[in-house]
Amino acid sequence: MNDENTRAEKDSMGTVHVPGDVYYGANTQRAVENFTVSGIRFQPVFIHMLALIKKFAAMVNARLGLLDEQLSKAIVSAAMEVIEGKLNDQFVVDIFQTGSGTSTNMNMNEVIATRANEILTGEKDGKSPIHPNDHVNLGQSSNDVIPSVIHMAALIQISTLLVPALENLFKALSEKATLFSDVKKIGRTHLQDAVPMTLGQEFSGYARQVELGIIRIKTASKHLESLALGGTAVGTGVNTHQDFAKNVIRFISEETGYSFCETDNHFEAQGAQDAAVETSGALKTLAVSLMKIANDIRWLSSGPRAGLGEITLPALQPGSSIMPGKVNPVIPEAVIQVVAQVIGNDTTITIGAQAAYFELNTMLPVIGYNLLQSIELLSSAAALFDEKCIHGITVNREVCESNIEKSLAMATYLVPHVGYDKAAAIAKRAYETGKTVREIALEEENLPESFLP
Repeated sequence: MNDENTRAEKDSMGTVHVPGDVYYGANTQRAVENFTVSGIRFQPVFIHMLALIKKFAAMVNARLGLLDEQLSKAIVSAAMEVIEGKLNDQFVVDIFQTGSGTSTNMNMNEVIATRANEILTGEKDGKSPIHPNDHVNLGQSSNDVIPSVIHMAALIQISTLLVPALENLFKALSEKATLFSDVKKIGRTHLQDAVPMTLGQEFSGYARQVELGIIRIKTASKHLESLALGGTAVGTGVNTHQDFAKNVIRFISEETGYSFCETDNHFEAQGAQDAAVETSGALKTLAVSLMKIANDIRWLSSGPRAGLGEITLPALQPGSSIMPGKVNPVIPEAVIQVVAQVIGNDTTITIGAQAAYFELNTMLPVIGYNLLQSIELLSSAAALFDEKCIHGITVNREVCESNIEKSLAMATYLVPHVGYDKAAAIAKRAYETGKTVREIALEEENLPESFLP
């Protein structure tokens, strides 16, 4: 029912009453009412990149003689307000919506049209003189715009958030590898004692994992530079000017500093989401690397007296509501939970990309949301791991040295001198007597102590 707190908006299906103070219109209101699923909305970066397309679409359409200059300027002004975050609360459509993301695209079209009309006339009119479809969406379709925004937003977040965080983490791990290069410790395989190594070598492996993760992500994200814009409904470019997409993308590249380009094949770009899957795969690989590193660090710091205790982590907060003095490895634990979420997101993206039937993928919103969430979570986790854990790690040299001396794997160094079987017998006797391999070897084999490190 209409009242003073609402206004009537019309679409092709009839009249809809929307709250009087909002900028969106009938299409968005229908989506709000239809998709009462999760309350999860697209990330601000997605909304801002969508508005960036609308901004430059209006400019290019005016230059091509397809849009009145005055209307174009009003659309650009409204789009700029969205990009600046001034209208974030106007984007209210649930992620779980129509698979093309049409509701989100129309949410943007309506907000910009209404705000632009308010700029021109002082009234919140959703369709006059600027129409959300005829003017704001001119030369576009949700089917080419939403895939383009996924690529744009993901690439920008990878470049500005994730890669810098990973580079800092790599640096921190590399510094620890150098600092710990003279700390001898026991290596472990199958969770059992193996031959000695240095703590620096162990940390160098962690650093290399992160370094390779950066390389993989940069390689995969190059394919995000290719945009579907210009394909409109099914990839044929119906109802768009032949120069529209290349000019809009050129402006986007100049504005953002990234080398975006129009896809070589619009049918691939709209019919599939392979670049998103590839990027998510690289993110998952990084996540698995972080899981390994975080878990190793938890094990190495376990104790402090009844565990391995070879390293000590920064004490950040009390670890138990019942056990006084307990301090837990909370940052590695936060990291491994992020990893679990990212792996789950990758599965969702993979399943979403399988919903690419004929000329359009119909799980675009959930692919876009999960890809961006993985990037943002990994960025935060890497920064947290770096700043609150890795930087503050200290080594317990006496524990490391003691573990080497106690290890039965020291018998490995006897093999070149007494053979495998005799070395195994020495290890067995050391285990049975509680003595060290060194002690048994010196007692029973009359070997010089220099045979053991």
